[in-house]
Amino acid sequence: MAYFIFSKDSDNVYGTIYRMVENQSDLEKLNINQSNYKIIEDSQSNFDDVKYGIKHPIKYNQNTIIYENNSISFQKKEQLSQLIDNLKLAIKQFLDNNKNHVSFNIWNNYYNQLLGLNLDNITYPLNKSLEQHFKDQNQLSLNTLQLP
Repeated sequence: MAYFIFSKDSDNVYGTIYRMVENQSDLEKLNINQSNYKIIEDSQSNFDDVKYGIKHPIKYNQNTIIYENNSISFQKKEQLSQLIDNLKLAIKQFLDNNKNHVSFNIWNNYYNQLLGLNLDNITYPLNKSLEQHFKDQNQLSLNTLQLP
């Protein structure tokens, strides 16, 4: 079962998603005090939809997550490049501060995959998320909501 982590005591408040994890083991690897967050168990299907950019958790109401469907389109290489720069920044912060974390190598590999991505080999417009693109190419695909 997957878990979505939100700001605590924020029922019906938009934009309170903090992290998501695919299973109990990943939940235990998070660098958080779990009592400071609202952790909601949800389906693998919803986890995958968020991971691959199909939808986004916008808020929660008690133990129910409210999702919004995404419409993703990168019209130009520059748009995708900007997203990748933001992803690399977030991942680099994790890597710089967590050299001994059990998930370091996974995120370091993903960071290097982002560094090596040739944006000229992608056909634009790209009407799917970068995560879905990687999945379709049988490459490692992670969402920064999964950062420990």
